[in-house]
Amino acid sequence: MLAQSNRRSERLNATTPNRLVIADDHPLFRGALREAVSGLFPDADIAEAGSFDEVVALIDRGSVVDLVLLDLAMPGVRGFSGLMYLRAQYPSVPVMVVSASDDPAVIRRCMDFGASGFIPKTLAVDTMHAAIARVLEGGIWTPPDVDLDRVADEDIARLMARLATLTPQQVRVLMMLSEGLLNKQIAHALGVSEATVKAHVSAILQKLDVESRTQAVIAAAKIEVDQWPQTTPLDR
Repeated sequence: MLAQSNRRSERLNATTPNRLVIADDHPLFRGALREAVSGLFPDADIAEAGSFDEVVALIDRGSVVDLVLLDLAMPGVRGFSGLMYLRAQYPSVPVMVVSASDDPAVIRRCMDFGASGFIPKTLAVDTMHAAIARVLEGGIWTPPDVDLDRVADEDIARLMARLATLTPQQVRVLMMLSEGLLNKQIAHALGVSEATVKAHVSAILQKLDVESRTQAVIAAAKIEVDQWPQTTPLDR
């Protein structure tokens, strides 16, 4: 990760064309966002992803990614899990959330989970340009009317702090638990053994301070009821 960070710094210092990933499952919006970004950076290398797995594949190709523009709701992720995974797995890659929601609570939670910015999809193109430019320069950007200093409910704040300690693989396992998948199904999807999955589940329960898979899913659902599924898996 340090090498990737150094390569990114060298690219920015050398004024190399920016490489961005637009992650959204709606082709029309991806196209509109590409057009907006191209207007600001005509020479930018812009890749598009319609699912979270495609996002990961693009970042893993080896070329330095300067910014990911991420929709919270897309195939392969639930709630803030995609953002949590990217920040844990690729800490040197800035992630800017682009969402149909402009709920101040959602924006604050995105920033708490490490986002470099938040763009509502209704934002004017000129303002979007300024927001993206600021993040690429190393700053952060959120709608000016959002109070980032507002204190969250203590229970939610503690839960978010615990969720932030999960490793990238544990985030993926928790996401799959929330979909009601069995250990063997999770193992197959991740290409690991069932024993490894069980170890991840045990670590998740410990980090979230809960006693069962069901309680873990319920706890995770509390941070974003609208986007993290309420499936209650059997305790296996």
